[in-house]
Amino acid sequence: MVTPVQFTFQETNIDEIAAFEGRVAVFVTTEGKMDPSARRVNRLTKGALARLKDAGLKPKDARVLAYPVGMAAEAVDVICLERNCSIDDARAAGVALAKARGDKPLLICAANHNKAAQIVLGLALRDYGFDDHKTDNASEDARSVTVMHTRADEIAEQAHPLLAVAEGAFFTRDLVNEPANVLTTTNFADRLVAMSDLGLQVEVLEEDKLAELGMGALLSVGQGSDSPSKVVVMKWMGGQDDSPNLALVGKGVVFDTGGISLKPAAGMEDMTMDMGGAGVVAGTMRALALRKAKANVVGLVGLVENMPSGNATRPGDVVTSMKGDTIEVINTDAEGRLVLCDVMHYAQERFEPAAMIDLATLTGAVIIGLGHENAGVFSNDDGLCSAFLKAAGQENEGAWRMPLGKAYADQLKSRIADVKNVGGRPAGSITAAEFLHRFVKDDMPWIHLDIAGVAHVKTDTTYAPKGATGWGVMALNRLVQNRFEDE
Repeated sequence: MVTPVQFTFQETNIDEIAAFEGRVAVFVTTEGKMDPSARRVNRLTKGALARLKDAGLKPKDARVLAYPVGMAAEAVDVICLERNCSIDDARAAGVALAKARGDKPLLICAANHNKAAQIVLGLALRDYGFDDHKTDNASEDARSVTVMHTRADEIAEQAHPLLAVAEGAFFTRDLVNEPANVLTTTNFADRLVAMSDLGLQVEVLEEDKLAELGMGALLSVGQGSDSPSKVVVMKWMGGQDDSPNLALVGKGVVFDTGGISLKPAAGMEDMTMDMGGAGVVAGTMRALALRKAKANVVGLVGLVENMPSGNATRPGDVVTSMKGDTIEVINTDAEGRLVLCDVMHYAQERFEPAAMIDLATLTGAVIIGLGHENAGVFSNDDGLCSAFLKAAGQENEGAWRMPLGKAYADQLKSRIADVKNVGGRPAGSITAAEFLHRFVKDDMPWIHLDIAGVAHVKTDTTYAPKGATGWGVMALNRLVQNRFEDE
């Protein structure tokens, strides 16, 4: 990725503004009120900011003074933002600055703005690009941002956990953007093992252990590939010993050809993102470790590659899950649920969590239903579901609850096995969720998140350029804060 922004927080120094080289950002209210930093820029530019007021500034306006006379800066970005604005408006201001500044160093003159830390988060989230495979990467110096504030230490303290979440989202985006010849199952696992340096306990279960555990469904997906299937377990035990665990489970299909049920060639290159659920779990665990969350959370990801070969699972095969249920494989391109069902069962058996959430780029049907604006949310527990939807709303990450029910589960009845892995075209995302529901214990609060439409998109989103979005890291982090973190 582009080198992460390096933030420096310092007390407001009016004299340094004139000499700063790069871009300078100041904030003005709709009534034209200026803080000391903005007033200094107004004097240096011989009243240019005041003239903008007279021209009529509207909320969230962003105006640029190019090559301002009297300053060393290349440009001054003037943002119309109330001092007591909403969190969303503050983040939007940061997004606007990220889009405007290019590769130039930036000085944000926030003076006494109440939402300065949220402005920083908005900028950090949007100031991202994946250029690991380009030869003209931006230099580290160009990514520097200085934030001037009258309470610099306090703003830095507020920004630290927010930037931890941004780094978690970046980690997810990097994983989802990475090509499959780089992000193999082994490479993915190695990146997760490296997070042990942050205080995570990381364990990799190899194929022999998975076979010993009876994960026949998961192993059936990867048996056609030369890349070994793996399950990686990440534990963050930042809460009290008796605090309940939250289990996060992610689908990690590093490339999905569809297997013997081969996908069409057009668009298959996008299947590098089919490990998006595992990417979100990994990014969330990174964020929790970086901000030292006072919670106990375990993240489990099933890493496989779905390839056609002489060893690949065939349509019509019957495989046995870790739970013991037999599954008739009708379509080898409905492989994610075979990965998840074994990892979900393992998570419940080993960790006995208080709640479980799985994430997967599971179905194209959810995109038909919800587009790229919302993830599909399926749950057996109204309280947990409401808490997640609240968290997603707080973080402006689209999520919409979808139904479950016996009629949908009945579409999965098999003539020769306990269950089929697909239930036909009608309600495809719901029958997929019902397949997973079969592997959830009766007393286990559970959410299934189908993120096929939101994990990787072809247009810019609020907080990310086109490509991987990192959707879900902020919402899950917020859910942990709201519901699972010790006081």
